[in-house]
Amino acid sequence: MKLIVGLGNPGKEYENTRHNSGYLTIDSLADSLQVEFDREGFSGIYTKFKVDDEDVVLLKPTTFMNLSGKSVLEAKQFFKVDLEDILIIYDDMAIKVGDIRLRLKGSSGGQKGIQNIIDLLGTSDIKRIRVGIGEPEFSAIDYVLGKPKGDELIDWKRGIDKASKAAKEFVLGVSFSKIMSKYNGGDNS
Repeated sequence: MKLIVGLGNPGKEYENTRHNSGYLTIDSLADSLQVEFDREGFSGIYTKFKVDDEDVVLLKPTTFMNLSGKSVLEAKQFFKVDLEDILIIYDDMAIKVGDIRLRLKGSSGGQKGIQNIIDLLGTSDIKRIRVGIGEPEFSAIDYVLGKPKGDELIDWKRGIDKASKAAKEFVLGVSFSKIMSKYNGGDNS
């Protein structure tokens, strides 16, 4: 079984903000797989379906970003998902807008959603796709909760599209190291 989690904040006021890159990526992934988020549970909304006889769960925590670990832990325990079959998708200010980076493990880099997941799962050995939102020129909080415009919006959507395609390869059973090789180079188009 695979568990793919897109991080973000629930509510209209957060729609299409940089901090909701994980939500937007997993929405794009769900669209490409022709599934809908049709269930509530695990402190989030989710869908469960099969790909080649393997169960897959897509989850959007509704705990707000900084408490995302609660949702991930609940789903992991309920479905008995192995750690190596979990993939977390979230925004990252240290990556240029339009780029993505995949990692097998590592620190949170200051991103509080993934830090909460690391804390509650008790390990930093968690696969992740980081969607670049770029460095803020002003307050980080105002920046991540802001909405990209113009050329930045175009680049940001390109990054979300790449992240969705990379996540889909994981769902379809491509090895994560192979996906990393494909998407972690250059402009990873």
